[in-house]
Amino acid sequence: MSNPSSPASAEFYRDNANLKWIILAVSMLISIGTIFFTNVLVSQLKERERNQVKLFARALEYTINDTENNILFITEEIINKNNSIPTIWTDEKNNIISYRNIDIDSTWSQARKDNAVKEELADMIRTYPPIEILVKDPKTQEVFAVQKVYYRNSFLLSELIAYPYIEIAILAIFGFISYLAFNYSRTSEQNRVWVGLAKETAHQLGTPLSSLMAWIEVLRDDPELKKKGVVDELDKDIQKLRMVTERFSSIGSTPVLKDENVYQLINNVVSYLQPRVSSKVKIEVYTLSETIKAKIHAPLFEWVVENLCKNAVDAMGNAGTIAIKILRGSDGKVFIDLSDTGKGIPKKMIGSVFRPGFTTKKRGWGLGLTLAKRIIEIYHEGRIFIKSSEENQGTTFRIELKSS
Repeated sequence: MSNPSSPASAEFYRDNANLKWIILAVSMLISIGTIFFTNVLVSQLKERERNQVKLFARALEYTINDTENNILFITEEIINKNNSIPTIWTDEKNNIISYRNIDIDSTWSQARKDNAVKEELADMIRTYPPIEILVKDPKTQEVFAVQKVYYRNSFLLSELIAYPYIEIAILAIFGFISYLAFNYSRTSEQNRVWVGLAKETAHQLGTPLSSLMAWIEVLRDDPELKKKGVVDELDKDIQKLRMVTERFSSIGSTPVLKDENVYQLINNVVSYLQPRVSSKVKIEVYTLSETIKAKIHAPLFEWVVENLCKNAVDAMGNAGTIAIKILRGSDGKVFIDLSDTGKGIPKKMIGSVFRPGFTTKKRGWGLGLTLAKRIIEIYHEGRIFIKSSEENQGTTFRIELKSS
């Protein structure tokens, strides 16, 4: 709720975020390098295949114009050796004379074969310009006709063009699955740490709490302390400690949600906090109906509201107003808006407030809002988010719960 600082406790998570960007940048460089290198190879192979088609066309041209019938070597070693590059030989009006390496099923009818070859020709015309064959008069050597050889990429070249993109797609899918697995593993580990910490804290609080409850009974016998109300206030604090212990004990187990009066629970928190914060801080609760109910686990929900209020007090520098509005939604939800008049949060930092390690305090682990999010979204199946925030104006958090 205030202008965030960068404590050492957040360094680990920020370093992890930086590491992700570094890995992404390296992956992008590898991908670009792969595509560039493959494109270089493709360009070289395209040039090689065009030269092969040129040689094929020259051989045809030589065969057509040869008057000595001395073409056995050319036919066997050049024309018949083309068994990979699809080619179609046409006249100058693109009427098909012959074709090679076109995928034609021998069981097809002649009409179907002709249509298939015509479709291949149309595709070749769009792909590469033809290589011309000059037909000459055997006596005068004058050109009296021009024939054409069309072609397209061989199957090997087509595979090579597609290969880097398929490889990158596979790597992207693998990386995405690995990222999900890593995040799930890290989240599970964090959950185990938090649950263990909460259970151990509840256990450690148990012994001194029992002792304090015994001492409070001793103090009740002191009429002077009783008259000053000291014992009553101490009793409230002990009850609060019992509630804190119950909250910590609830972490890690599935809480039972009950129909609770939202206005009453929030007033319980306000009644406890108001005497314990600065007199310059006012906490006000607004609602159109004091009977609004929602599915709530009371100890954990009160913890969330208390945590937000304490953060708001810190954000305002112990002077200002906290306004809590309870609204009934039209879609079966209950909205709780908690606004402060603090310093606000810069827009670039709003996405970080619920991350573990984020804190505005010089001392602290930065787990308060993270636990609040866990309590609302996992245990209560609701939502908690920053509704609005303006620097030097204040921040509004919104909690969404299911109505009863």
